[in-house]
Amino acid sequence: MRKPPLFLFGFSRWKTHMCDWFPDDDVVFGCVKAWPLEFELYWKWRLLRDPRTKVLAWQYKGPVQLKSFCALNDIPFHYVEDGFLRSVQLGALRVPPLSLAFDTQDMYFNSLGRTDLEDILNTYDFDGDTALMRRASNVREKLIASRLSKYNSGQCVNVASVYGEKTRKRVLVIGQVERDASIAFGCAQKVTNNDLVRLAASENPSAQIIYKPHPEVLKGTAKAASDPKLVRDIALLLKQDISLADALDTVDHVYTITSLSGFEALLRGIQVTTIGCPFYSGWGLTDDRQPNPRRNRKLSINELFAAAYILYAKYLDPITKEPIQIERALEVLARMRTEQPRA
Repeated sequence: MRKPPLFLFGFSRWKTHMCDWFPDDDVVFGCVKAWPLEFELYWKWRLLRDPRTKVLAWQYKGPVQLKSFCALNDIPFHYVEDGFLRSVQLGALRVPPLSLAFDTQDMYFNSLGRTDLEDILNTYDFDGDTALMRRASNVREKLIASRLSKYNSGQCVNVASVYGEKTRKRVLVIGQVERDASIAFGCAQKVTNNDLVRLAASENPSAQIIYKPHPEVLKGTAKAASDPKLVRDIALLLKQDISLADALDTVDHVYTITSLSGFEALLRGIQVTTIGCPFYSGWGLTDDRQPNPRRNRKLSINELFAAAYILYAKYLDPITKEPIQIERALEVLARMRTEQPRA
């Protein structure tokens, strides 16, 4: 009997690794971007051909009517995005991810509406799941000790040689790719990286301000909308891709728009200011500049970590092609970082 079809829309053709995630399905790469007429005349009939059809969409790159069409016809549908422990190289370099996030409602970084992750954070009985909370505490400690991050392409350095002697408060500003969807859907106001640096400097006039541009900007795989050189007069500009764990060493405060790096700072007990509304803001742990009325529950850092990294994200061993838990994912990622030379 033929495998049930799984249609992927908005996925770049190089992402053939998706077949490893779904070995029991017949994976079909649909269009990356389709005109509405093309979907009407061709794709919707292919989706209806088999009642076992399932659909995945990479972010919002599928046909605009895809989600509503699936809902109308009872076709299982998920948005897909890289998970929070991705790889030892940047996704822009076409390195397969170790982790993916699947969501039936919306992208986890979209602050405009509910997501599966937000529902977990709003409703899960963390107090009643003591085993999960013990596990979250242990895994969080292992993650911090391993000095792993979402991307692990940065150089390991003695940060004192870069930052100098610490004599005052130290503020790290995390740059993002300014065209990134997490900013477009997670920040209500138009903010550039340079705006963020200037805000951090104005609010912390006696502090050392350090600006870490996004690794893709530093490596030239993404263009910066605001020139980092224009804020050299008020911030120490990092010119090399330093590992996030090293960059966070000796830092007292982090400013970000919506970056996951802000959450990784929270994991290390660092104060975080968010200008936008990333998934980890609004739960009583961050200095939020964009309120979210749907989020009125106070959570601990371990509860937030458990929801995002254990209950929500999924992991796959790139060698065995088998689903794994986060504990194993940390071991695999650590081994890959050791074995694979970084650019």
